[in-house]
Amino acid sequence: MEAEDLPEAKAALSLLRSRLCNTSFYFKPPSDSSDSNYSKLKFIISSSVAEACNNSILLLGPRGSGKMAVLELVLQDLLLEYPDMITVIRLSGLLHCDDNGAFKEIARQLCSEYQLLFSKMASFDDNSQFMIAMLRECGLAHKTIVFVLDEFDLFAQGKQRLLYSLLDAMQSVSSQAVVIGISCRLDADQLLEKRVRSRFSHRKLLFLPPCKEDVERLLEHILTLPIDSDLPHDYTIKFNAKLHNMLADERFKKIINTYLDSDSTVKQLVRYLFCAISKMNLKSGMLTLENFEHALSNIQRQPKQECIKDCSILELYILVCMKRLEVKEQNSYNFNSVMKEYKSIHDSFQTSDYYSRSVCLRAFEHLLQRELICFTDNRGHNQSIEFRPVKLLISSPELHLGLKAYRSCPVILQKLMN
Repeated sequence: MEAEDLPEAKAALSLLRSRLCNTSFYFKPPSDSSDSNYSKLKFIISSSVAEACNNSILLLGPRGSGKMAVLELVLQDLLLEYPDMITVIRLSGLLHCDDNGAFKEIARQLCSEYQLLFSKMASFDDNSQFMIAMLRECGLAHKTIVFVLDEFDLFAQGKQRLLYSLLDAMQSVSSQAVVIGISCRLDADQLLEKRVRSRFSHRKLLFLPPCKEDVERLLEHILTLPIDSDLPHDYTIKFNAKLHNMLADERFKKIINTYLDSDSTVKQLVRYLFCAISKMNLKSGMLTLENFEHALSNIQRQPKQECIKDCSILELYILVCMKRLEVKEQNSYNFNSVMKEYKSIHDSFQTSDYYSRSVCLRAFEHLLQRELICFTDNRGHNQSIEFRPVKLLISSPELHLGLKAYRSCPVILQKLMN
């Protein structure tokens, strides 16, 4: 007779899933450490509200590193702490990078917040003046307007009239506002014009992927069951003991490190954990190494990586040469540059895999067709392929894993990627 699913296992699975769907659980530090980005951002915004001063700050880091999640947690807390003193205006560079559209959206949100009549026919100057007047009125009423500019680097394109008007209005003692820019470009502040940069406060918070020690703490924090929950005490003790043994196992650490080599952001790590715990055996009610191995094999299935298996040895050489040019910070390169790198590898290692220029060009064209590489822009259609700038469409970890999975991959290529 087949064993039935344990009710406590179902309850534990539901609890772990709910944690992974709750950004405040894993992005908000267990204790309000002054070193965390959450605490730093909360201090900057709360001091602006309490002391009636203007501020501007950039949240920078790769996608999935928690910039928006941490900001939302901070705003959530501050709206509870100062319920009638904060107004949040949200813009996205993907939708509102046009200055006219951005001012219209600011006016619409302000009118909605303060129950005013919004005019769709208002001109650019009308909306600009309305924003400045509202900043002044809110300042006199001791209310702070928080402007959240997602994809901040897109607002830095063009004439930057929105950024200038906003930051210039904040120079007045009567206004009270905080501008928060969010971008995955670490050089976002360098895109600003001089007149805009001079009005920006140059505060920046970096959101970096967690180190291995942070990942270990995060795994324990998310996966350990609480002792004081409704789950049976004996089951909780047994589950946590087995979990801690697994976390200390070198095989488990290797699985996690393999995953982190391909993507180390918190957002993707949580996605991976959700995949792993969903495979938990409800009959035993325990997490096992096999759950994480199975999740890893599913997560790692990437089309670009799969394409490498069908590449020729010469095409692998071309991909590795392009990756080496990028490591050397050669921002713009073409087929001729790749051929120079290919020849230097042959001269250094005296490889037997050396082909004529015409054969290399055909392999290069094949990579373009497979979309493993592409031209950097659409200009130069009349230009010969050899001279048009190109770039890789496959990441370094994907290329590295693809080479490892390639059965007859030359040893020299794997050495060149290390």
